[in-house]
Amino acid sequence: MSDQPTPQQVRRALARAERGAALDVVEAAALLAASGNDLDRLTVVAARVRDAGLDAAGRPGVVTYSPKVFIPVTKLCRDRCHYCTFVETPGQAVRDGRAPYLSPDEILAIAAEGAELGCLEALFTLGDRPEDRWPEAQAWLDEQGYDSTLAYVRAMAVRVLEETGLLPHLNPGVMSWEEMNRLKPVTPSMGMMLETTSRRLFETKGEAHHGSPDKDPGVRLRVLEDAGRLSIPFTTGLLVGIGETLTERAETIFALRATMKAYGAVQEVIVQNFRAKPDTAMRHADDLGLDEYRAAIAVTRLVLGPKARVQAPPNLVDLAECRALLEAGVDDWGGVSPLTPDHVNPERPWPSLDRLRDITAQCGFDLQARLTVHPEYVRAGEPWLDPRISAHVAALATDEGLAKPGVRPSGLPWQEPDGGFASIGRTDLFAAVDTEGRTEDRRSDFANVYGDWDSVKEAAEGLDTLADARYSTIESGVGGRTETVGMDALRAAERDPGNLSDEHALTLMTAEGALLEQVCRLADDLRRETVGDEVTYVVNRNINFTNVCYVGCRFCAFAQRRSDADAYSLSMDEVADRAQEAWDLGATEVCMQGGIDPELPASAYFDLVTAVKQRVPGMHVHAFSPMEVVNGTARTGLSIEDFLIKAREAGLGSLPGTAAEILDDEVRWVLTKGKLPTRTWIEVVSTAHRVGIPTTSTMMYGHVDNPRHWVNHLRVLSRIQDETHGFTEFVPLPFVHTSAPIYLAGVARPGPTLRDNLAVHAMARILLHGRIPNIQTSWVKLGVDGTRAMLRAGANDVGGTLMEETISRMAGSEHGSAKTVEELVDIGAGIGRPVVERTTTYARR
Repeated sequence: MSDQPTPQQVRRALARAERGAALDVVEAAALLAASGNDLDRLTVVAARVRDAGLDAAGRPGVVTYSPKVFIPVTKLCRDRCHYCTFVETPGQAVRDGRAPYLSPDEILAIAAEGAELGCLEALFTLGDRPEDRWPEAQAWLDEQGYDSTLAYVRAMAVRVLEETGLLPHLNPGVMSWEEMNRLKPVTPSMGMMLETTSRRLFETKGEAHHGSPDKDPGVRLRVLEDAGRLSIPFTTGLLVGIGETLTERAETIFALRATMKAYGAVQEVIVQNFRAKPDTAMRHADDLGLDEYRAAIAVTRLVLGPKARVQAPPNLVDLAECRALLEAGVDDWGGVSPLTPDHVNPERPWPSLDRLRDITAQCGFDLQARLTVHPEYVRAGEPWLDPRISAHVAALATDEGLAKPGVRPSGLPWQEPDGGFASIGRTDLFAAVDTEGRTEDRRSDFANVYGDWDSVKEAAEGLDTLADARYSTIESGVGGRTETVGMDALRAAERDPGNLSDEHALTLMTAEGALLEQVCRLADDLRRETVGDEVTYVVNRNINFTNVCYVGCRFCAFAQRRSDADAYSLSMDEVADRAQEAWDLGATEVCMQGGIDPELPASAYFDLVTAVKQRVPGMHVHAFSPMEVVNGTARTGLSIEDFLIKAREAGLGSLPGTAAEILDDEVRWVLTKGKLPTRTWIEVVSTAHRVGIPTTSTMMYGHVDNPRHWVNHLRVLSRIQDETHGFTEFVPLPFVHTSAPIYLAGVARPGPTLRDNLAVHAMARILLHGRIPNIQTSWVKLGVDGTRAMLRAGANDVGGTLMEETISRMAGSEHGSAKTVEELVDIGAGIGRPVVERTTTYARR
């Protein structure tokens, strides 16, 4: 296919580039066709942008590379890329006398030899999920005691860190959010080439990516986004010359720019030229020409801007041609190995470092070694580097974040000692924090911890805001809905409340006026039928054991940077003391939740439960959101099921079903940068139910969502409950906007209205009828009058005394952080309802 621009289009685009104007896709595609004098002019502009970026980064004239060893963990793969010679079949390995995977000894031997030669990076390269295609792969993993290739990669990364000191860079292809979250504690960086966003090359038979499920551009872009959400320094790039058009090439560059802008996690972009290889389907295709390659590098530099690190592999061109790549805007040569070949391009040996340094110097640059993680992320530290690898990185890095000259890596412990921090003289669970940095109404890293706010706003604007007409008034017939439609939906709810159609459920969820009153009346009747007139409460205490967190939840004013004045962390003894105080005041439950602090020891969650149970054996421990559970699995290496079983054995009684927000990823990725996706929340609570741990369920509403999201959220909870029967209650949580970053940034609306609150509580009672018997209303967020109104609209529980509730208070709630039993009794008395104490699981006290 061809989409060649005219010479006039090229020159118009070039003139704009020379003026420093922002390019669009059409102009970028035109510049990709530049040749002759136009190409020379283009590369001059690109080089100028590159030089400005190096100046701004504090290393003018420095081109970097990573001294590495290449570890081909396995050459098996489930994909069938038409240009690849790296991949082999199990039969080929057998004929060569090799196992399907490198053994631990083979991996460590490569890493150790590399360390002796001064290498600092261990590049783990492998095919995508070979066990999904090859029984031989699964059999080998089973024999070695690993349930997946990625589990083996994780274990080997730890051994390389501990036994050689090399820094692993993991390149295992397509990964899920959950998988990357589990790998982050064992590696400073990861990578996966985007290659191209062309769906044509993926969907058309005979094209480069046809028949390769992991080459779906949408899937690969999702990996880049998830890496950004998890604050993982990530290497990616484009593969140029595999049959894409100039427009498709330009679209790929712009997709990379969008991801870089949104999350800041793309640490480098590789512009790799296609080289045809024998014995592949594309063996007769032409190699990418040097001029076309230069143009691709220059346009990538111009589109991505001066802050981007743009890499070109020096072994895929002749050494003399490296000069042209530098002149086109490259500032990094990537990994270069004195020991191992480029297993992906074995026919192209690495240039010697002396020759590469000479040609770099001839172009006026100083070649310096870096680590697998780029200097900007080394200097930033949290949240980009997990604390368990920070010492490994610090051992090899200068203050500027580059590699120490002449440094030789040596192994360091990866996991904290078995005794926890106490065994090395640290008796508190958490380090002390200094008290500088927070501004008056927001954390000190407000501008970057949440991602790019312009990108967040764009995503929010793309949501289906049924609410634009403020949910449409049923009685007035706005939007074509009439009073008859509303009454039909109400009659359907009366006949079979738990099985309303989506259309009827949405009609009632958006009800106003007289229809809303009837919806609330029906919900109250169902409440009386299900649980009677008693209003229940639990005597409990909230213990928010740390507010240090870097997940980037954009609605949360609770989370702080470690250096902020409001940051705090409690020691084990302090947590146990608060539990004892609560018990002495009559509490039967402590609810423990905290920020996702990167410095949490692996055993922290188990230790917290144990601390409470040892001090107060009779206390029910209701603790750890699904996000905390996932964090615990990443730190311990345990599966979700094994983690929950171990927590239960430590004394955990139930889980709060928080971190749900809205169970729709389009909404979640506006609300939060790095919190777990919907499917993972579902997996955690479903697994908890399966192993005998009950949970609550929640929904936070009134921000960037709309009634359709509320209905769908309740449907998800219904499906889980139908399968597991593990939810004890549903808790609607109105969004508290006052100090929420997403509101301060002008993205979210200022919380739900009274109409919204009534509709959500009433429809929760209706849609969850026969499934979840208890609907709780939050006095913390709604106050006394609001709580009473919700108790008349289907709710039957007012939650707990709390004794303290930091999360809502820091978000700006005006209704206090504790209630006495007398105050809770008064709430019910005000509407003529008896109030009784319950346990966490709704047994009467």
